[in-house]
Amino acid sequence: MNVLIIINDAPYGSEKAYNALRLALALQKDHAEVQVRVFLMADAVTCALPGQKTPDGYYNLERMLKGVVTRGGLVKACGTCADARGIRELSLVEGVEVSTMSQLAQWVVEADKVLTF
Repeated sequence: MNVLIIINDAPYGSEKAYNALRLALALQKDHAEVQVRVFLMADAVTCALPGQKTPDGYYNLERMLKGVVTRGGLVKACGTCADARGIRELSLVEGVEVSTMSQLAQWVVEADKVLTF
């Protein structure tokens, strides 16, 4: 099974990105046969910026994205959204690539389930 998770919200402020990545990690842990793909759009592209410093005991989306990638998940960030936020030229979390709407469309077509946060 192929699951696509699309995240739209900023990394901190709401817990949508956090919950989306919690789900991605749980799928990878409990259902090894599932291919997990995550596409970051709108303010969610900033989830992929490295060097996030969060208070002790607070979730850290950089670490969570690294976990998804380490477990074989694919993570892409919308290039248009990155351009709009001025982060296209910045480095991203290792394993996260800037991508296109065409790639997202392809992932949607290939997905058995598409979830949005």
